[in-house]
Amino acid sequence: MVLEEVRWGIIGCGDVTEVKSGPPLQLTPHSSLVAVMRRNATLAEDYARRHNVPRWYSNADELINDPEVNAVYIATPPDAHHEYAIKAMRAGKPVYVEKPMARNYSECSEMIRISEETGIPLYTAYYRRTLPAFLKVKELVESLAVGSVRLVNVRFYSPLESEAENKVAPWRYRPEISGGGLLFDLASHTLDFLDFVFGPIERVRANALNQAHRYNAEDLVAANWIHQTGVAGTGTWCFTTSERNILDEVEIIGDQGKIIFSTFKSVPVILENRSGRSEFPFERPKHVQSYLMEKVVASLRGEGKSPSTGVTGARTSKVMDEMVYSFYHKDLNY
Repeated sequence: MVLEEVRWGIIGCGDVTEVKSGPPLQLTPHSSLVAVMRRNATLAEDYARRHNVPRWYSNADELINDPEVNAVYIATPPDAHHEYAIKAMRAGKPVYVEKPMARNYSECSEMIRISEETGIPLYTAYYRRTLPAFLKVKELVESLAVGSVRLVNVRFYSPLESEAENKVAPWRYRPEISGGGLLFDLASHTLDFLDFVFGPIERVRANALNQAHRYNAEDLVAANWIHQTGVAGTGTWCFTTSERNILDEVEIIGDQGKIIFSTFKSVPVILENRSGRSEFPFERPKHVQSYLMEKVVASLRGEGKSPSTGVTGARTSKVMDEMVYSFYHKDLNY
């Protein structure tokens, strides 16, 4: 499929689309935003007015069947990704779906099957595969700046958020909507990027726990794994630490040095090797999905490839499923 001009419709025009992802649909050459949908008609209309979008809907099927829309961006919570992606692809419209790609690997696999069956492209919004700071990390690895990589160590600690204890907690804390807890929303970014640098993750072993008992999902995950390339990985994600223990750090350790970076903080990439210590600062783009959107539009125009697809996004969902299996397998059919 080749599109000369990509005319997007957004399903779920919520907060993530205000700055991170919505504007790139309009700012990327050969791309435009022609329709938006949100179940709350008042909010959909308001979004369309503020962002100069010609049409708005409160029903997803109407947007998917809009003849002016030839590509669909799904920015709803994960429980709707599977349904809307399949409907859009069956309608002949390429799909760009937010992360995590779906609630579980089974849903992702079905989305990929429909993409292959229909020949309609499917992309996932793991935009760190295109951000300059993360590409610098990949470049340092590939240039052997730390020699042969032996180990990746991920540590992410954050305090319990007050919103987690609401009577109706946000989707990120509700496994029936997200697929799990904050691991699915936050760790997915890190795991996908490591897949990008070191290849698919295999042989996952993990313990998932609910230690604080404040919401019905895992709040700590301790995992280890092996990448297809032989690089070992360890990760600990704890979402109930104190403010003093906040940490967001990834170490890539080689036989001649190490690289340190953050998944979410705007801090320099650090290289330590035999030549000493170097820091590489990068500014976070205002519209963080703009670089990936350029790749997606180029792919749809037959002018390149996107580094983030349904196939790559599904691999990250598979890894997270395996990490939390011990916690959920009695209740969920993975």
